[in-house]
Amino acid sequence: MKQLSLKISAVALLALAASCGKSGSGGQLVGDPTTLNYKAPVPLGMVWVPSGVLKMGASDQDVRAKNDAQIRSVQMTGFYMDATEISNAEYRQFTDWVRDSMAHVQLGDFIDNADGTQRVDMRKRINWRDQDLQDQLSSFYIPAEQSGWGKKEFDNSKLVYHYETFNYEDAARNPDQPRTSFISKNDVKVYPDTTVWVRQFSYSYNEPIALQYNWFPAFNNYPVVGVNFNQANAFCDWRTHLWKSERDKSKMYTEGEFRLPNEMQWEWAARGGRNEAPYPWGGPYLVNKKGCYLANFKPLRGNYAADGGLYTVPVNKYWPNDYGLYNMAGNVSEWTSSTYYQSAYGTVADMNPEIERKMAANDPQWLKRKVIRGGSWRDVAFYLQVSTRDYEFADTSKAYIGFRCIYQEIAQSLTNRRTMR
Repeated sequence: MKQLSLKISAVALLALAASCGKSGSGGQLVGDPTTLNYKAPVPLGMVWVPSGVLKMGASDQDVRAKNDAQIRSVQMTGFYMDATEISNAEYRQFTDWVRDSMAHVQLGDFIDNADGTQRVDMRKRINWRDQDLQDQLSSFYIPAEQSGWGKKEFDNSKLVYHYETFNYEDAARNPDQPRTSFISKNDVKVYPDTTVWVRQFSYSYNEPIALQYNWFPAFNNYPVVGVNFNQANAFCDWRTHLWKSERDKSKMYTEGEFRLPNEMQWEWAARGGRNEAPYPWGGPYLVNKKGCYLANFKPLRGNYAADGGLYTVPVNKYWPNDYGLYNMAGNVSEWTSSTYYQSAYGTVADMNPEIERKMAANDPQWLKRKVIRGGSWRDVAFYLQVSTRDYEFADTSKAYIGFRCIYQEIAQSLTNRRTMR
């Protein structure tokens, strides 16, 4: 037994000696280089917002006397941001994917994985005009006698996106609890509420835009509206998985994820480096030297069309700010991830400030207030100021609220030196 023990010890010593240091290190501490296949990505349509010091808060008189935007300086970490608001065409890519994936599930289109699980086969083409296929997917259609048009119609209210999120902050603060306790499951109806054009404007004939805005090709490059906070978050999750799935095919690492900016990130981006200016282009005027309006809002006591747009305008209209971001003032207000508290600017940290509260279904309504920024086509100039804070309830959709995403790669943000592409 003693001889056997000595042999085992000898083998252990040899294994230990072989594992100490990398081959060719000469016994020196050389570090373990990463073996990940990685090339820092730049998502299509995004621009870089650098790290820097934000002087956040009111740039002009607080005409509402809310005192909810106290002036202070904070350090911001850089990120990528969509140059434009998410358009109808971009959001339709999301709803079409949800529609197709749900159809594939009902049709039984699956691929077997090596580990014995299955995944939906999204490669198969679905011919939505095929009558036999429509019969198989009859649960997705409104019968002809109920549609109001005399023929059956696809029921967009059936489009539900399921996703799961992991609350990293709660997990970090409660390390003794199982990881499963920090996973939340979400089922979100994702199709935009097209009725907002009618419901929100009494004694106003807006049926034509309500019936055409979301799908008609002429509006492809207009900002998506009728999307609430929960739908915007669902879009961000889908976009993240879409992005990661393509990089996974090449076994490439993905550093960040798409999400809504918090309101301080939004203000930092909107200012475009002009820290004390009231508008993204500087200011204090709303017109340039030629007398042309610089944003889409409600000028001249209600002459909506004076700025070139009666309702919304294309997402890339007007000049961008110095970071290359379009319509950070006007067109549509934009959802942020931040919960609205009047005292938020006086309580946040001075490094990457944020106030975001995870909502629960039984929360009182006032805790479901989410900050919206930037003003819209229906707002007066005050709401276009980069420092103006406003809010809407998370489950509410409006004809004047849209969103855009950010994507953060923290390594290059620390020095403001972007990786060579």
